[in-house]
Amino acid sequence: MVEEFAFDNSEERRKARANDTGWIEVIVGSMFSGKSEELIRRLNRARIARQRVLVFKPQIDARYSKQEIASHSGQTHDSIPVSTTAEMLSHIADDTQVVGIDEGQFFDLEIIDAVNRLASEGKRVIIAGLDQDFMGKPFEPMPQLLSIAEFITKTHAICVKCGSTANYSQRTVESEARVEVGAADKYEARCRRCFIPHSDAPTLA
Repeated sequence: MVEEFAFDNSEERRKARANDTGWIEVIVGSMFSGKSEELIRRLNRARIARQRVLVFKPQIDARYSKQEIASHSGQTHDSIPVSTTAEMLSHIADDTQVVGIDEGQFFDLEIIDAVNRLASEGKRVIIAGLDQDFMGKPFEPMPQLLSIAEFITKTHAICVKCGSTANYSQRTVESEARVEVGAADKYEARCRRCFIPHSDAPTLA
């Protein structure tokens, strides 16, 4: 069998896999920072290792596909769209080894206890999502997931205004809703200096 972490420098993760220990990995960052791309990369490696993988996405996110998670660069992976954490859990069998979750910020707070339980059952759980909303505030439940994760990856984009490291998602349309699903049509990656915690688009008449 192919060792999933054969090219990974994390000795801790290799030992955990050998001991059938579960854990939680969280991938966070701004829009356009490569979160979904990194999630897909890890899921593909798990499949190469012939592990039993299940992937989920929130039903609300149908930007690129209803049945796949997708990166802005065009990479995709089959997934199951769900409306609630309970619905997600209903799909997970005892022999599932790896659970992938994209757009974690759109899940209800039940996701926290759920992934803790899955990890305690020996499953590897990988979650990608925004850690901040369009106002630059922590985007629940991602902060809570960060606090219980064994492994955390912070990804960054490039600021569209100045080219610096971007850590924020600037909304460019007028909307006060916290959840406003979109891509380049509604958001830009911004650095700390260029980010303003509200839309800089012209006010709609």
